Amino acid sequence: MSGAGVPDFFYREALRLGYVARSAFKLLQMQNKHKLITRGSAVLDLGCAPGAWLQVACQSLGPLKDGGSVVGIDLKKVKVPSTHCDSRVRTVCADVLNLPKQQIKTLSPQQKGFKVVLSDMCPLVSGVPTRDAALSTELGMRALGVAVGRAAWGDAVDGSSEDSNDDDGVLQIGGSLIIKLLESEDVREFNQICKPLFRKTSWLRPKATRPSSREIYLICQDLQRRT
Repeated sequence: MSGAGVPDFFYREALRLGYVARSAFKLLQMQNKHKLITRGSAVLDLGCAPGAWLQVACQSLGPLKDGGSVVGIDLKKVKVPSTHCDSRVRTVCADVLNLPKQQIKTLSPQQKGFKVVLSDMCPLVSGVPTRDAALSTELGMRALGVAVGRAAWGDAVDGSSEDSNDDDGVLQIGGSLIIKLLESEDVREFNQICKPLFRKTSWLRPKATRPSSREIYLICQDLQRRT
């Protein structure tokens, strides 16, 4: 629906093509531009409800014979959509921010971690722009921590919030990360944190984003090995 409550182009297209939400077109645009998900990839979708990104991720894996997997984690119980998904897709009902990263890794093929981590998570908005932006940035940092581990905080980590045996993130070296944020001054600092960790970072406001929304996506490509 559009902000006025009238079905818009992306809403109608989602219905026509069998996607469970118009948000599918956001990931489709990012995928078409950057080719983040390749055949046989292992993909982790944080905050996967209602399942539209699961559909796009599965489509991007290629034929079933190419392998790969898509794991979605959400606070809500999410049923794997029957359209555009196959046996490579599974969902887990849990608070991913409270799961040990090593436990999340066990959900990946051969427990080697994921090639792509997607975070479309959004905090419960209060309607106060500055507060909502701060909550979004905090949530984004938590998602970054899941992906890259202690590298997200660098030398600033005192070790009190991280298990020393759980330092590494779930994203494989060379992997890609997408994080949704709300536009604010804080997103510039967020990008500065990510730049040293990845070969390339870029911003995208997908065409399917509602005009009234302040959401923007940070796309991080090619996680670098820590030295």
